[in-house]
Amino acid sequence: MSSPSVIVLFGGASSERRVSVASARNVVAAIDGPRPWFVTSEGRVHEVDATELSAHTRPFEEDFVPRRAPLATSLHAALDLVGGDDVLFLAFHGGEGENGVIQAELEARGLAFTGSGSKASAAAFDKARAKEIVSAAGVRVAPAAIVSGSESVVTTALSALLAEHGRVVVKPVADGSSTGLHHLAAAAQLDEVAAAVSASGVPYLVEPFVTGTELTIGVVDSDEGPIALCASEVRLDPGRAFDFQGKYLGRGTQELTPAEVAPEIATEARRVAVAAHRALGCEGYTRTDVIAGTHGITFLETNTLPGLTSASFIPQQLAHAGRSLRDFVADQLAHGRARRARLAR
Repeated sequence: MSSPSVIVLFGGASSERRVSVASARNVVAAIDGPRPWFVTSEGRVHEVDATELSAHTRPFEEDFVPRRAPLATSLHAALDLVGGDDVLFLAFHGGEGENGVIQAELEARGLAFTGSGSKASAAAFDKARAKEIVSAAGVRVAPAAIVSGSESVVTTALSALLAEHGRVVVKPVADGSSTGLHHLAAAAQLDEVAAAVSASGVPYLVEPFVTGTELTIGVVDSDEGPIALCASEVRLDPGRAFDFQGKYLGRGTQELTPAEVAPEIATEARRVAVAAHRALGCEGYTRTDVIAGTHGITFLETNTLPGLTSASFIPQQLAHAGRSLRDFVADQLAHGRARRARLAR
């Protein structure tokens, strides 16, 4: 009988698949004898060698192309090959890897996996729904509107919201936080942003821009319950947004871990992050983004599978706490196994 395996799932069709590859490189290096499974944008599953993944040194800029023939033509078929004692580390970001779809299938099969379950994943991925849930738990959120439709309809809606708020943030209701993000601050930008929103074919969330310090806080489950890591601070160069290039290519941003804010602000941000984690029913680990402004902490969103790249916030915050990524990964795998055992009873 073969020994249990740790299968690292990554890639997929999401707009954040390159980030997924970078996270998988980091996670695989922290596991003894991992089995990396790469899901192509077409859905095929390739088992790749860890050294092949490690050799892909520019994951944010170049697509990963596996050398081996596919293991299976779909993830559904590949999961038939997973043993009952195996555990899957989910290194997906965005799309069906983070919105609860894959988690639901893993739950239906009784498989062990890392991160939140299907219901919490779906709730957090829908930014509008997440705001409702977190607001009901007593956390301050920014007011929001949802826009979609033809370019003229979107233009009219955005024009009204811009006139009301002066500056707005426009982002997909259900997608990763790094892509499709627009900061709308002037009427001259309306046509460009409206065209992008309409062409996407998906609903967008529009929020007033909240002035303040942008913080992001990792939360990790423990035997005593969810514990917040330190807050990290994001500083933007003038005219820049915290988008894909800012997050992963270091263009126009500074990241400070721990955040250079007053202790009481950091404490309140950490409290809000734990409150969001609990309210959404998350498990394993999350990362919550907030704004610290004159009225206190405002919740923005919670990521149920945040980045674990060498430059990501969770690894930064773990290092500040004196914890290695290797120990973190081991804890997450143990959590996945424990959840499977709990649900099987």
